[in-house]
Amino acid sequence: MSHEVSITGQITPDQIPMIAENGFKTIINNRPDGEEPNQPTSAELAAAAEKAGLAYKEVSFAGNELNQNHVEEFADFFNQAEQPVLIFCRTGNRSTGIYEAAKRMDLLDD
Repeated sequence: MSHEVSITGQITPDQIPMIAENGFKTIINNRPDGEEPNQPTSAELAAAAEKAGLAYKEVSFAGNELNQNHVEEFADFFNQAEQPVLIFCRTGNRSTGIYEAAKRMDLLDD
């Protein structure tokens, strides 16, 4: 695979400038708002990403609710996203799952 992808747990708006400095061009959020108290909202993260010059997309789902629509929405955005891409959720497990599902379904461009 020629993808430049990193998967991580929850990020915060104040980390986004460093993420940009580390060369990332795109952030994909797989975590729904409100899972934990004090969790940054997707809107806060999107605003910080825009300020840092990064593309941002939320494709969020609860841990056991991944479905075909999520995978297709993720793949459609991923395929047009500038790489490297940082994908995150609470622990990284959901993000790994959606990325691997998109690869298994052969939805990601090489």
